[in-house]
Amino acid sequence: MKKKLITLLLASALTVSALAGCGGGSDSGAASDTAAADSGSDAADAADAGESDSADTSASNGEVTDFTMFITMPGSEINSDNEIAQMIADRWGVKIKETWLTGQTAAEATGTLIASGEYPDYIDSDDMAQLVDAGALVPLDDYIDQYPEFKETWFTPEEWEKFRQPDGHIYWINPFGNTMGESTATTHNDEAFWIQVRVLEWAGYPEINTLDEYFKLLEDYVAANPTMEDGTPNIPYTILCEDWRYFCIENAGQFLAGYPNDGSVIVNKETMTIEDYNTSEDTKKYFQELNAAYNKGLIDTEFATQTYDEYIAKLSTGRVLGMCDQWWDFAYTVNDVFKQQGLDEQGCNYVPLGLTTEEGMVNRWHTYDDTVNQASGVAITVDCKDPDKAFKFIVDCAMDQELHDLRFWGVKDVDYNVDDDGLYYRTDEQRMECADTSYQASHLCQYSYMPQWGGTSRDGKNANKPEEQTSEFQNGMATPLKNCFDAYGARNYVDMIGSVVETNGPWFPMYSYSNNFTTDTPGGVAWAKMGEIKHEYLPKVVMGADFDTAWEDYMAQYESCKPEDFIGEMQAILDTFK
Repeated sequence: MKKKLITLLLASALTVSALAGCGGGSDSGAASDTAAADSGSDAADAADAGESDSADTSASNGEVTDFTMFITMPGSEINSDNEIAQMIADRWGVKIKETWLTGQTAAEATGTLIASGEYPDYIDSDDMAQLVDAGALVPLDDYIDQYPEFKETWFTPEEWEKFRQPDGHIYWINPFGNTMGESTATTHNDEAFWIQVRVLEWAGYPEINTLDEYFKLLEDYVAANPTMEDGTPNIPYTILCEDWRYFCIENAGQFLAGYPNDGSVIVNKETMTIEDYNTSEDTKKYFQELNAAYNKGLIDTEFATQTYDEYIAKLSTGRVLGMCDQWWDFAYTVNDVFKQQGLDEQGCNYVPLGLTTEEGMVNRWHTYDDTVNQASGVAITVDCKDPDKAFKFIVDCAMDQELHDLRFWGVKDVDYNVDDDGLYYRTDEQRMECADTSYQASHLCQYSYMPQWGGTSRDGKNANKPEEQTSEFQNGMATPLKNCFDAYGARNYVDMIGSVVETNGPWFPMYSYSNNFTTDTPGGVAWAKMGEIKHEYLPKVVMGADFDTAWEDYMAQYESCKPEDFIGEMQAILDTFK
């Protein structure tokens, strides 16, 4: 596994006085002073040792620059007077007004910005190619070179090159997927078939290895438990099909066949050839299983038309027993609701199962490597009021441990405590507060689409994120979830899914290439058409009265897209790694 180990610590000495008086009131100000005092000596030591990536990281002459940022993902805006956002502003001289996707697709929202000719200071879009073509983004090459320690640490030279566009420039930096020091992962952040722990508990914690066993368990459970404790009807299984999130219905066939998350294709390592999972027998069996489950009444009848917001609201009720999804697509919202409403103690938390088509196959649902997705990331637009300061804040988010702790752990002695051994921990009250949406809006500030680390922090003791702190993860678990892990001999979600541990090839993941395809090439045209056909026909396949007829109709439409053109261009990319 690739590890990211930073030997160059904070950018400059931190001063207690720079943070004094921060926050919306006397309490937050006192907390700020405490946080600064605790981290100042370590930072000063780093600066004295010459371990500096940049000049002064404090706000220049006390000036705060207000930046705007648009992210083409749904999200929750924080309050304008958010306490930690103000601490960051007073200390690092930057405050960001984040806005999120609402009522449009990523492509539509990006197109609207381009048509208006007016851009936010920062943007992270799932359609970056449109922005490059429109001349909306600032090339970052020179900025990256100004911060050699950041350049050497955040990506390898080969990884940086993956971000270079046809005109020779790098325009964005993916903020995710990097591990500092040793991996501390406790969550399975990838795709899986998820199931509520109450279902497994009811069945006596059986081994569920195949898709047919999974649906049989859901069928048996709902027959014996048609409702929740309050009489709300249980939904055995639902599917999200909206917009780009149709991966929740579309790509499970590759995983069920034992392949890792290359997303758009299968890479046969033995022959170094690209294979189309859409037409594979494993994918056909998967949809046949969904079709049978739907016709038994096991699948949510609203699945084909529900929006993402409706899907999340439905999961948040606790009534959905299972689904296929990526952890990051649901868990951060749904788990907080479960904790606030006590549904976690009713066994509504989801755990991942490493399902395959046949018994005895190894599964590769979990990715143990750091994954570099070069298709998108945080970019600075041509309308940015201060590109130099905007880029410097990107660097600070990656390189400054105090800033990283403030974003993800919060304020010392307010959002977390430190024991005699220097380990961070939260009390039950702090955990409950941090899960509360109003507290998140008024106090917490992650700037979650800025660079961030997993793994062990620079102190060599603590995890960079609370959910990866082993003691914090275990203490924060609801009893039914803990009992489930104990029953299967698992310490966390990664153990629970039980994927084979191996290193992926340098091409991985292939979706980071296909996500940048445009209709300028035959393969890009085919890719676009394939997506349109799958959006339209896969729900029909699931709901079809006769599976064979529905599958044949879908295959006829799919083949008309000339998928061989797409496969050929993906093969050409793979061939560069031979």
